[in-house]
Amino acid sequence: MNRPYRVVVAKPGLDGHDRGAKVIARALRDAGFEVIYTGLHQTPEQIVAAALQEDAEAIGLSVLSGAHVTLCRVI
Repeated sequence: MNRPYRVVVAKPGLDGHDRGAKVIARALRDAGFEVIYTGLHQTPEQIVAAALQEDAEAIGLSVLSGAHVTLCRVI
């Protein structure tokens, strides 16, 4: 039995505008994806932990401010 493709949609950083993330989450759900929305103000570590816990195939980040450049640096 195949399960739907799982996507974690997250809003990292301090930006409080989540309408875009909710619109994308709903569009993915309507297209047959299983969507896990983590809510506002998530750290990269929290987002990865949620994706691992939910056994997700993908992570979608909603960041309008460009804060992802600072929050998600490659080490």
